[in-house]
Amino acid sequence: MKKYILLLIITLTYLDGCTPDDRMHIRFWHQMQVGERAVTERQIQRFMEQNPDVRVELLYKETEQLRNDFIIASYARQGPEIVYGPSDMIGLLATLEVIRPLEDFFDEEYLDLFYAKAKVWYEGHLYQLADKLGNHLALVYNKDLLSKPPETTDELIEIGKELTKDLTGNGRIDQYGLVWNYTEPFFYVPFLTGFGGQVMNDEQTRPTLDTEANVRALNFIQELRDVHRIVPREADYEIADALFKEGRAAMIINGDWSWGGYMSAGIDIGVAPIPRVSETGLWASPMVSTKGFSINEYIDDEKLPMALELIRFLNEPENQLEVTEAVKTFPTRLEAMEDPIVTRDSILVNSRRQIEVGTTMPIVPELRAIWDSMRPNYQAVLNSQKTAEVAARDMQSLSERRIREMLE
Repeated sequence: MKKYILLLIITLTYLDGCTPDDRMHIRFWHQMQVGERAVTERQIQRFMEQNPDVRVELLYKETEQLRNDFIIASYARQGPEIVYGPSDMIGLLATLEVIRPLEDFFDEEYLDLFYAKAKVWYEGHLYQLADKLGNHLALVYNKDLLSKPPETTDELIEIGKELTKDLTGNGRIDQYGLVWNYTEPFFYVPFLTGFGGQVMNDEQTRPTLDTEANVRALNFIQELRDVHRIVPREADYEIADALFKEGRAAMIINGDWSWGGYMSAGIDIGVAPIPRVSETGLWASPMVSTKGFSINEYIDDEKLPMALELIRFLNEPENQLEVTEAVKTFPTRLEAMEDPIVTRDSILVNSRRQIEVGTTMPIVPELRAIWDSMRPNYQAVLNSQKTAEVAARDMQSLSERRIREMLE
């Protein structure tokens, strides 16, 4: 780890020392997907044309790497002036004091232009101003295979069976009713909540996993695969994504970041809320968060005004709507949310329906310990190594232990 930190510091210092011109350099680390990234690059080019003394340097990193590298670089007084990512990393970054509170830089009149959830507060301070609301899962369906999406899990199973087919008669499934990355906890949460459970209590102080709701949800996922057989025996994110893009799946559960890619692949998609759980009558409630901008705690004072100006520029309604139109993400400026681009688009209308029944993503650092504790036990159920009852109990105890260790 020490060698890695040293190498990163040397690399960043080298890059800073090799600036080919005298313009102010604003470094911007992010985890935007390809379509979103392309629009942002065009917008930043326009910003630099308006500000010829500024050069904005975009650098893409996967979400986990973004968080970890930013923490290391910030401690070394290096790294980007702006970091862009999902809100669930804000609690950790704020706790480690590597991002700067923003409430002194954006006045109340300006902040009132944004939807309330776009302003991510933690322990009394504003640490992120978001340009996208959602970052959420929903049910996406191929209109060439399915004209009307299911509204309940009973309908999901019935339709899934009808659309899971051996098209060639060789004994192998060629088309699935449903695919999704069901092995990961984040993608499991909609069904946990649909059965009445949550990963944390309302105060976001402790995990709530050793519950009957969790047991029932775990059994439900296993039954979708092993009893009803409407999902592949094995499916990680890449497998599920590829099957849907190839037209070999009628439905997929995936996030708003993926929808533009499906349209680019030529799939005529519809979006709908993930169905209600028939046993409870409750909507499946995926995690809903934001994606947005934070400022490095150690930003140079001379760069701060320009970094803030860039955040304002990218959050202008026309720029938010440009991204929305391209990749179907949901804007956060109130003006943009009521624009016909949003209100007349069936995908965005149904995205909003999903957001409205979603569960707000906790931003506390403890959530990381919970995800890491859920994953091995959840997968042990899928691998028939543990019963749902044992797995739920072990999720709870492991989460509690890891949180204690994190806080020591």
